[in-house]
Amino acid sequence: MGQSASVHVYSPGGSTPTSSHCRCITANQPDAVSSTDVNAQLTLPIFGDEQDYTSEIPDECLALIFQSLSSGDRKSCSLVSKRWLLVEGQSRHRLSLNATADIYSQIPAIFSRFDSVTKLALRCDRKSSSINDDALALISLRCRNLTRLKLRGCRQVTDLGMAFIAKNCKVLKKFSCGSCTFGAEGMNALLDHCSSLEELSVKRLRGVNDGVVAAPIGPGAAASSLKSICLKELYNGLSFGPLIIGSKNLRTLKLLRCLGDWDRLLETVANREENNLVEIHLERLQLSDIGLTAISKCSHLEILHLVKALDCTNAGVVAVAEHCKLLRKLHIDGWRSNRIGDEGLIAIAKNSANLQEFVLIGLNPSSVSMSAIAANCKKLERLALCGSETIGDAEISYIAEKCVALRKLCIKGCHVSDQGIEAFAWGCPNLVKIKVKKCREVTSEVADWLRARRRSLTVSLDVEETEVETVEVSASDAGEQDDGAEYPSNVNRMTNAGGGVNSDALSSNNAGRSSAFKSRIGFFGGRSLVACAFGRWLNGNGSSNAVL
Repeated sequence: MGQSASVHVYSPGGSTPTSSHCRCITANQPDAVSSTDVNAQLTLPIFGDEQDYTSEIPDECLALIFQSLSSGDRKSCSLVSKRWLLVEGQSRHRLSLNATADIYSQIPAIFSRFDSVTKLALRCDRKSSSINDDALALISLRCRNLTRLKLRGCRQVTDLGMAFIAKNCKVLKKFSCGSCTFGAEGMNALLDHCSSLEELSVKRLRGVNDGVVAAPIGPGAAASSLKSICLKELYNGLSFGPLIIGSKNLRTLKLLRCLGDWDRLLETVANREENNLVEIHLERLQLSDIGLTAISKCSHLEILHLVKALDCTNAGVVAVAEHCKLLRKLHIDGWRSNRIGDEGLIAIAKNSANLQEFVLIGLNPSSVSMSAIAANCKKLERLALCGSETIGDAEISYIAEKCVALRKLCIKGCHVSDQGIEAFAWGCPNLVKIKVKKCREVTSEVADWLRARRRSLTVSLDVEETEVETVEVSASDAGEQDDGAEYPSNVNRMTNAGGGVNSDALSSNNAGRSSAFKSRIGFFGGRSLVACAFGRWLNGNGSSNAVL
């Protein structure tokens, strides 16, 4: 009975019961309890003057029952009686509010009912005016036992509002904010008063981004408790440098798309006497081999994500591989810069015996480095190879032969054909799932054949989308597809949001493609998988765009 079932979005002005007995309602009334087992015209049973047997259930047991229900069912149960309303509100620990300005007058009523909330999310969209400091102060007085707080789009909250949160919610363990406007003063207030804070996530904090020089943000009272820091899309991300350096027990550090030179900061962090970093994510940073060499001093490092850091080369990867012997998960996105290749990958193969998850994106390894990885990484369970121009059937066949522990494999945008996929009919005995995307030489026949050979294996193949993309691209001057897209962009343009056919997309160059398109469908007429896909598109079924 997890807490996820107790999420509730409060709507001011909702109905509340006026009687302690069950009301006589029919399933077709607006406030009826929804159930698939109740006929639309069936009248629900009532207690009336008869005995209410649910009164014998202790409040504690009733609360446990509510916690196992979905949010909608909990709301329906709260309409049964005053007692159920009270117990349901007191047993709800997680709450999500639409934090617009007009909610201010409803705050006392909301938190009078939900007086046991420990996890609170306040969200406001861009087009609305959010709650201000007064509202946040009132919430902080009503929710002194908050352990998790999430603020999204609360643009009217300033440093003053954060000061109220810091002083009244001192047991906070997790704090997350995004697209807010308070600055360094508000963040420092939080860190100075919340001595139990363990996780901090900051995204697009505009108050810190404003100005040429940002005030430094230190660890304060959370110096010993902070275990995870995530900074995302910050202009003055380096202003959090004292916080990162001063967090003595920091285990997880995520720096994503933050401006500034991060080499020197990583050197300072790595040279600390107490270096307990276990997980590091670095994405689109100004980072070089100096920073990677500093990271190599983190002897406890188990997880490393290195994404689109163009100044990092084989030298930095070799340093990490040779000194971080406990690596379990490694993601490298070279962004097709060709600065990380065989030398770095061979070093990983030789030194990372504990590697369980390996993701390679935008790299062009040769058969030598891929063979070394397959032969030496005996514990490898999850492997992803994306956007490589050098990985072909030979490399895939060697992986099928040598990676005995492999359970999940993803191949995307590589020069692999049916011959390479056929190798998994006999190789990788522990394989449970294989996903192949944007590999045009892999056909649906080999997928069906592989499923027949290994019935316990899940084979995910986007061959039908790939074939349509081939027709579109051959008849137009469309460029290379973005690797981040889940499906080819030409296919997405063919279907609108509701899954129907987009007439504007189809009308463009329709005459030039008509004969080729018809012949292509005729050629694949015997392939039931492709035929079904085209049928779904023409019938307006949006399920064909679902993630495989």
